[in-house]
Amino acid sequence: MLDTKFLQKVSRPRFWLYVFGPYLIGLAAAASDKNDFLAFDVLYFGLYFLLPANLLIYGINDIFDFETDRLNPKKAEYEMLVRPESHRALVWAIAILNIPFIVLAFFFAPQALPSLGGFLFFSVFYSVPPIRAKAVPLLDSAFNILYVFPGAFAYQMLTGSFPPLVLFVAAGLWTMAMHAYSAIPDIDADREAGVQTIATLLNKNGTLLFCLAAFIAAAAMASSYLGYISLILAVVYAAMICFTWLSKNENGLFSIYRRFPLLNAIVGFALFWFTAFHLLIRS
Repeated sequence: MLDTKFLQKVSRPRFWLYVFGPYLIGLAAAASDKNDFLAFDVLYFGLYFLLPANLLIYGINDIFDFETDRLNPKKAEYEMLVRPESHRALVWAIAILNIPFIVLAFFFAPQALPSLGGFLFFSVFYSVPPIRAKAVPLLDSAFNILYVFPGAFAYQMLTGSFPPLVLFVAAGLWTMAMHAYSAIPDIDADREAGVQTIATLLNKNGTLLFCLAAFIAAAAMASSYLGYISLILAVVYAAMICFTWLSKNENGLFSIYRRFPLLNAIVGFALFWFTAFHLLIRS
């Protein structure tokens, strides 16, 4: 049986906010009272979008990406290579930690099942055949809409309705850009393994231009809801793209990439409080 330290490492704790953050923002957008954050179902599924959901995403990814990962120095130096002898136990761990939450969603949050289904579908088939979206350029980025569904789940759980479509699409464009940017450091390893991604298709500079366009489009679509915050975020991410464009070597690019989760965490924190402001002024 795998130990908890192994499972935690596979789940990529530095990326937990990519799932849990949208969940919190969805709650902030839907809550009618501060006490909504303390409801049993809200706390229960908040636990799900920490370790269990992230282990589902990244554990499955590690299992089906072994042939690519073993050629990627990032796995040895920055992450962890999950070897085949651990795969069976990892599948069991993913099932044990995820199935109870999925089953109880039918009782505690039936109105949010469409969003949970979307999250599970895109999380699994990003890595798993026959779709294996991560090896299909453009589709690999599009499937990262999986990170939007925790927010939609929270919103549906509290309101019974799906969030505004324009915001959902804007968030999807944002996640496409985030994925494409994260694929740039893996270009050489993916090419060596014969895996096609949006970054291997467009190369470094082409991918950066794609990211810039997606970030700007997302900010423009969300501006009617977020106002000046959208402009600020567009400028911040555009600056990051420019710095990456000017980096002269892989070390410089990887140094910026390693700070990417921190930037996203700060942005998510700001979006949460901006969204929750309506609750503060009522208290």
